[in-house]
Order: sequence, then structure tokens, then C-alpha cells
Amino acid sequence: MGQRLTFGQLDELSQAFAAWLQSLSLAPGTRVALMMPNVPQYLVALAGVLRAGHVVVNVNPLYTARELSHQLRDSGAEVLVVLENFAHTFEEVVHDVPVRHVVLGSVGELLGFWRGRLIDFAIRHLRRQVPEFALPLGGGRTVTRFSSALDAGSRMNLRRVDVGPDHVAFLQYTGGTTGLSKGATLLHRNVVANIMQCEAWFKPMLDRVGDQQLTIVCALPLYHIFALTICALMGAHLGAMNLLIPNPRDIPGFVKTLADYRVNMFPAVNTLFNALAAEPDFARLDFSGLVVSNGGGMAVQRATAERWLRITGCPIVEGYGLSETSPVATSNRLDTPEFTGTIGLPVPSTEIAIRDDFGKDVPLGEAGEICIRGPQVMAGYWQRPEETAAVMTGDGFFKSGDIGVMAPDGSVRIVDRKKDMILVSGFNVYPNEIEQVVSMHPGVSECAAVGIPDERTGEAVKLYVVRSDSLLSESDLADYCRENFTAYKRPKHIEFRDELPKSNVGKILRRELRSAA
Repeated sequence: MGQRLTFGQLDELSQAFAAWLQSLSLAPGTRVALMMPNVPQYLVALAGVLRAGHVVVNVNPLYTARELSHQLRDSGAEVLVVLENFAHTFEEVVHDVPVRHVVLGSVGELLGFWRGRLIDFAIRHLRRQVPEFALPLGGGRTVTRFSSALDAGSRMNLRRVDVGPDHVAFLQYTGGTTGLSKGATLLHRNVVANIMQCEAWFKPMLDRVGDQQLTIVCALPLYHIFALTICALMGAHLGAMNLLIPNPRDIPGFVKTLADYRVNMFPAVNTLFNALAAEPDFARLDFSGLVVSNGGGMAVQRATAERWLRITGCPIVEGYGLSETSPVATSNRLDTPEFTGTIGLPVPSTEIAIRDDFGKDVPLGEAGEICIRGPQVMAGYWQRPEETAAVMTGDGFFKSGDIGVMAPDGSVRIVDRKKDMILVSGFNVYPNEIEQVVSMHPGVSECAAVGIPDERTGEAVKLYVVRSDSLLSESDLADYCRENFTAYKRPKHIEFRDELPKSNVGKILRRELRSAA
């Protein structure tokens, strides 16, 4: 929105926020949840939480009450920093979660006095996008405005805390095989390692920009591990300017913003690359400074990559990673002239093994599970030792659940997923979660969720349902899913059946449903 936040200001503001957090007398390592889109307050809070010696729990601000409740309870978060636009969701679960302190932000708070007030007035009263938030919450809980916390903290002294490489920095939530998301425990050394790995991989190309400050497009949500590491953290390490895009779905508005900047690095997922390339005004922008277009989160499609290259002159370089690997594990070379269709080579200090179901390496050219070993691999899943043991091998490799083939040159191509995970616009959707929630509907006898190809999002969720109530309609079920799932998890297609295919032991065969879709 035209407002700049310098690194000096970020240092000052995050120090104030950290000092205010310390005034709450929280135990070291307390989990603090951040529930915000790409606004400057997120970066201030992120740095403040870490400087205070606590742990960041990133939360999708579009989560439903059910999803938010699980994450806050599972992480044990005692503090929630939330933009007021999304606080009504927290109100629905306030008495079921351990949060004791709420920090309430507004869009305009860090956008300058008059501009910020005008923007907040427009959002609250003209657009009516901010539901009333009941204050106070009661039960000994405190509610503090973000600006008030900064003001109070600016008059306090920040106490330096003893934080080392093996302390927890982030709980980055990802899907679970049990149907409930679980927190990938990322230590400070995991995240620092991945920043350094990415710097080593990216910097030779970024150095082509010369002595000028790098400009990174930050349209991916900062609560997602891809933008968190690549944009926020590596960007800060490189002294880059991050161009925050709060709503990348507004493609015309996005393009209008891009017209004011000479961008150098553009991280995105396939759906965003595709949507921009389809916008006529996008092709009129100046791409002379663009040296890196890096794709991740979901498979980059060849048609999208070729169209992007024709428009920008900068090839999309595909990489691969997971929340459990902080996230980057592999990447194509940045000087590759064209789309390869592979996820590239391991980044520095990273080993990739392709293994069979018995944990043995398969010969080159044969398919097996992609396993990853390196300093960026998580410490484990938060308070879930059994699930951690299921994905970590005795020799320190993380089993990704993705099936790949390694070529003689070491590059890897993903051919399938071992898990039934569905990848919607770069976000993981786990069928077990969808099925558990939908099966609780009184009109549903049984159900199954699978991923089907989708031109816009890569994959979409299709739900197969056997009804116990013949009056249950598709719209009834769609409304129920709207109440219980954030947008990317909602089934795009619903099909009613008399029965679902099952194995001899009664397990629903998702693969048969996928092949029939």
C-alpha cells in the first residue's frame, strides 16, 4: 500500500514487541501464534517472538473455527497475534484453547498515521469487513491492541535471552496421516541452515543484479514455509526489499503494484504464475531486472513455464521441499535456460536417497520413496513421537511420502505420491481430515476424498459420499464443508454413490475412485 518499513524500523519495533512479550512473564519457549496475512505487523511480530525467546506458530488466517481450535490446542499457544479481520474466528473457540493473551492488529497500524486511519476506517465501516470483536474475553484473558503493545514495549528494556541452535524456533503445521495436522518442529539451526543453503544456491544468479538492493515479490503467504524462508528470512539475510502482496488473488491490482517496481526475484506456485501470465497487462511490465523465478509448493506445468518464459524472458526454476525440511531440499540450477520437468538436484549439504518399502536404495532410474537427509530436516513432530518414528529412518533420512526417480546426473523427477495427500495450489490437503469431518454429518453414512486434476489449482478435492439420509443434497454438504474447512480444503466436486469400493478387509480403495474420476 505504498508504505515502506526499513530494517532499522523493523529492529526497533520488534525489540519493543519482544520487550512487551517479556513483560507478560511467559516461560521460555512459550508458543506464540501469528494469524495474519502479508502485512508489516507479521514481520514485526515474527522477529519479536524470536527475540523474546519464544516459538512462532504460524496460522492460516482463513482457518475455520475447528481448524484453528486444533492448532491452538495442539501447540499449546498462550499468545495469539491476530489481525482484527479474522478475530471473529478466534471468538468461536476462545473457551476451548489455552490462549491467555490476544494481540489485536489492524491493517492500517503501520501504514502511517493518516493513511493508516483512512484504510482502517474504510475496511471497518465502508467495506464492513471487520466483524465486531467482543472485549474483554473474560476468564483472566487479556486483549491488547498491537499498537498499544508496541507503545508499551518501547518504554521497556529487552532482556537478552539464551537461545541456541537447538532451541525450537517454529512449529510449522502440516497434514497428518491421522487426519489431524501436526507441527513440524523446526529448530533455529534447521532454519538457519536452509537460509544458508538457499543463499549458496541463489546468490550467483542474484549477484547479476549488481550493487543495487534486491527486490523480492512476496505474494505467497508468509505463514507458509516457502515464503517464510525464501522471502522473509533469506530476504532479510540478503538485505532485500520484500514487496508484500496481501491479496494475490486480485490479479489486476497485483499487476498494478508490480508496475511500480523493478523486481529481481519472483517465488510463486504454478497457479499464480499461470494467473499472471493470463493477464494482458502483465506482459506490458518491465522484466529487465528479473533474474530468478522460482516455483515450488506444487508441480510447475510445462505450459505455464513456457508461457512465463515467453513473457518475462526468465525461466521458472522448479524446486522441492516440505514443511519438515524448512523447506528447500532440491532445486534446478538457476542458470538453466528452460523448463526441465524435474525437481532438480539436492541443495548444499543435502543427501537424497530413493528407497523401496524396505528402506533399501533402488537402482538409478527406478521409482522409490524420496528420502532426505540434511541440516534443514526437522527435529520431529511436536509431541508426536510415534509419527516422528514413522517418517525418520535409523540413518537420519526423512521419508517424504513422495515417489521419485533419480537420473544418472542426480536430478530427481516426482512420479507419484505414496500418501493420498492432495495438493491444491501448493497447499497440502489430507483426505483423512476431510473424511473424518464429513463423516460426522448426520446425513452421511460413509465417504472418501481424493484429488483430481484441475487446470487452475493443479488438483482439486473430489468427495464421494454414501448417504444415510436420502434428502441430503449436494448444496447441504457444500454448506457444511464451508463451515468446517478453509477454502482450499473444500471439496470442489461432490458425487453421491450407493456404495464405495473396498478391499477384502473393508478399507475404502481411494485409488479406484481416483481412476474413475
